[in-house]
Amino acid sequence: QVQLIESGGGLVQAGDSLRLSCAASGLTFSNYVMSWFRQAPGKEREFVAAISRSGINTIYADSVKGRFTISRDNAKNTEYLQMNSLKPEDTAVYYCASDRNLGGPSSSRMRYEYWGQGTQVTVSS
Repeated sequence: QVQLIESGGGLVQAGDSLRLSCAASGLTFSNYVMSWFRQAPGKEREFVAAISRSGINTIYADSVKGRFTISRDNAKNTEYLQMNSLKPEDTAVYYCASDRNLGGPSSSRMRYEYWGQGTQVTVSS
């Protein structure tokens, strides 16, 4: 049974930093492209960042480029999202997701097979 469990969310002030983690089990982690999406109240789930199986290639949404960094540790079956210079508009539930299809990291939600339950990030102004 595949499980993706996010952690590290919380309430912070604008300009602060947070690091999210996603612990994976029940799959061969290094075979999966991993990603982060987020969903704000009343909005659709949107792509944040994705990382290749090796961790070498990464892609980001324009809204977070230069502020967020995605990484992974295949030995620990965990991916991370370092979020710096947080803004109130970053407030959302953050989800990790995995994609076992061949190819590099993708921003398409349809590519991702398994999803976590999400962790809330709230940024106050």
